Amino acid sequence: MKTAALDLWVREQEGLDLLTEDKMEQIQLRKLNALLARERERGGFYREFPDHLSDLSGLSGLPFTTEADLLEQGHRMVLLSQAKIDRIRTEETSGTTGQAKRVYYSAADNERTISFFAAGLSELVDSGERTMICMPFTGPGGLGELIAEAIRRLGAVPLPVGIGKAYGELLRVLDEEKPETFVGMPVPLLSLLRLRGGDCSLRRALVSADACPETVTAEIEARLGSRLYPHYGSRETGLGGAVTCPAFSGMHLRENDIIAEIVDESGRPVPKGQWGELVITTIQADAMPLIRYRTGDYTRLMPGPCPCGSPLARLDRVVRMGRKTRMEQLDDQVFRIPELVDFRAGLKEGMLELEGYTTGPCPDLPSELLGYPVRWNLLPFSEEKMPCYAAKRKIV
Repeated sequence: MKTAALDLWVREQEGLDLLTEDKMEQIQLRKLNALLARERERGGFYREFPDHLSDLSGLSGLPFTTEADLLEQGHRMVLLSQAKIDRIRTEETSGTTGQAKRVYYSAADNERTISFFAAGLSELVDSGERTMICMPFTGPGGLGELIAEAIRRLGAVPLPVGIGKAYGELLRVLDEEKPETFVGMPVPLLSLLRLRGGDCSLRRALVSADACPETVTAEIEARLGSRLYPHYGSRETGLGGAVTCPAFSGMHLRENDIIAEIVDESGRPVPKGQWGELVITTIQADAMPLIRYRTGDYTRLMPGPCPCGSPLARLDRVVRMGRKTRMEQLDDQVFRIPELVDFRAGLKEGMLELEGYTTGPCPDLPSELLGYPVRWNLLPFSEEKMPCYAAKRKIV
């Protein structure tokens, strides 16, 4: 089996001929201590933390950073002047305060992300190929723009499709551009594959930004004729966090940039292999480093060595805490209906309301799902229809 591209990327970034767990821990400790010293010198949000730890185990003794901290004190976490900020990514919260979570990035942060994306995408994107990018394009430094630049650096051709396009527009890209690879969320990919059947140019895909239940994964892989490459990232990880290797045995973390911990409900670290909440420390972040940030994501660090031979830690599948998502469970069951193209879900007065598009009659629709009675509203598919969700799928 070939060496994972991310392993080679870490070696190149850190000037190593060979990567081992011991060397990775040494790199992490050195960068962590440099960050702690920087916080003390700049009077940052973490200025009261020690400016040096003797080993990585000392990290677990530091307080957590929470989403509330990020909302209320995020501006104090920025260690650069505003003139050096290249991009601010904002996410509105669902709370009553209406506060927005803002994460700041420098040009160096965005360049690092492009480089990481290129390493991960090199596992599936070949020079000269076309890649359909169904992610948000929001201007310089946006997610779609960073992915597109990474693809260009691989000698491939990015197709900046974005989100919020009608099915007809998406199908025209498939028919006219004939992309071999796809980057985007899993359900829209399944919808396109179901609509085009065997007459589809797509052969490989990286999926991210939403859960990918087993039913959806299995059908996508069967239709593509290849394995999916799941990716994990968030605003707080610099958009890129972990990516699948050729062994398809979890997602390797960019450990030279991020220290990952898994903690239980009380915040205690758990042994490798046990499930819990992902906590991250972004030791390479230039503009806005985070120390022991509770992500609200539920996963585990996979035990044992990866079959690809890389010593980089691996995340298992990731879901949001407390939402193991009923939507994910719903997708897993409802997409067993082969005629279904897409659907949205709502819960109203104890009734699960599902509406969506189909390619034909759907016999034997279940009358109950997730313990709720179901009201169906299915319409024939037409190209002017929009996908049911532009972002993460959820029950409303």
